[in-house]
Amino acid sequence: MLKEIVGYPLQIPGCQSQEFVEVKSPYSGEALASVAQADEKAIARAVAVAQETFKSVMSKMPAHKRSQILAATSKLIEARHEDLSRTIAAEGGKPLKDARVEVGRAVGTFAISAEEALRLDGEQLPMDRQPGNEGRIGLVLREPIGVVAAITPFNFPINLVAHKLGPAFAAGNTVVLKPSSQTPVSSFKLSEILKEAGLPEGALSIVPCRGSKGNALVRDPRIAMLTFTGSPEVGWRLRKEVSPGVRMILELGGNAGVIVHDDADLEAAARAACRGGYANAGQTCISVQRVYVQEKVYDEFLGIFVDMVKALKTGDPLDDSTDVGPLIDDGAAAKTVEWIDAAVAGGARLVTGGKRSDRNVVEPAVLVDTRPDMLLVCQEVFGPVVSVMKYATIDDAIEKINDPHYGLQAGVFTKNIEIAFKAARRIEVGGVMVNDAPTFRADHMPYGGRKQSGLGLEGVRYALAEMTQPKFVCLNLPKLD
Repeated sequence: MLKEIVGYPLQIPGCQSQEFVEVKSPYSGEALASVAQADEKAIARAVAVAQETFKSVMSKMPAHKRSQILAATSKLIEARHEDLSRTIAAEGGKPLKDARVEVGRAVGTFAISAEEALRLDGEQLPMDRQPGNEGRIGLVLREPIGVVAAITPFNFPINLVAHKLGPAFAAGNTVVLKPSSQTPVSSFKLSEILKEAGLPEGALSIVPCRGSKGNALVRDPRIAMLTFTGSPEVGWRLRKEVSPGVRMILELGGNAGVIVHDDADLEAAARAACRGGYANAGQTCISVQRVYVQEKVYDEFLGIFVDMVKALKTGDPLDDSTDVGPLIDDGAAAKTVEWIDAAVAGGARLVTGGKRSDRNVVEPAVLVDTRPDMLLVCQEVFGPVVSVMKYATIDDAIEKINDPHYGLQAGVFTKNIEIAFKAARRIEVGGVMVNDAPTFRADHMPYGGRKQSGLGLEGVRYALAEMTQPKFVCLNLPKLD
């Protein structure tokens, strides 16, 4: 845990901030750090520095050097694993055991980025497939796009930042980062690591700010891409505010569901749903929120699942034994309880949990007899709440799980390969996990949603493709005799 209030001034040349905001633990309320706030002038200056650094340094840096910096970053994160884990737990409320997993994933994300920097290549096109082009050779080059504006949320303050920075630097871009105002300390520590690893001055600027001040970054015509992870409401609004020609990756909300068929391993399914529904207090866009169970095994599954949920320990995120910590703030905790109470008033039954204790902790809740129109079922909860519902046939389950608004990831538990593939093909999401929770994510896999859940792809190689642009070069050479 951070033992004293640490000050983090702006690290943008020529800029000083008169405004500092305290970062407080969502569990204890203790002040952990004091972070300088960027105004519009500082943001504009950060973009200018990033643009100049891109032109003069990063766009000219060879692949082996970019890879070396990212590989060194991975090793330095590993060396500071415990400090970074405790920082995440302190400022974000994520249980320490989960924070350690996140830091471990960030180690891998930068290592993968280092590898992909060496794999970034184009292709040769056979121009002589059409008559008259016998002397021509076509080449497709991939070039970095320029300044990347990155906006990240509170729930993964190291690894989601890594998913913006790793691919961007692997491609040869520069980044202006606006971290969550609730968890900015992790980003500052990551920035220090990148500098130690050899990242050039000006390649990364951090612009902490709250509310609408960040719009100055989004609207700046000098940025080449906006990569945003956050709520659908904000993400789709930002899409309208960027300048023409600016690329976007939007990783937005979800309403992840799980299908448990009658031939499934119920213990494994319940374990995955429990892990996936309550990790980080449900504050994950692919958190398990809805579980549809075939009616023949419904009662048996529910009993197993509820026992597992009751065994979860809530409390201090810095306690090694804690499974479920606090929600990020008072508003999030109040909204979660309000939605639970509204569902119960509408006829749902609360089987366990759902009470709010002090320090923004909400007991892991399981509800049954919910309806599709209840907020807990049709909207993203972002809290430790799971609804368990029945279905008769797999067609019925697929119809129920297909949310009209969201489409990020889903899970299917079955031993029948035909049912697994039928569900995988017909569920309208970006990723289907068979015999696993939809919260599964490996950092090299393609990750992105459909409908209101997003636009574009993350996953290092896929983000790298988004953060580069093709250039076609045609050589008209003398024809061979």
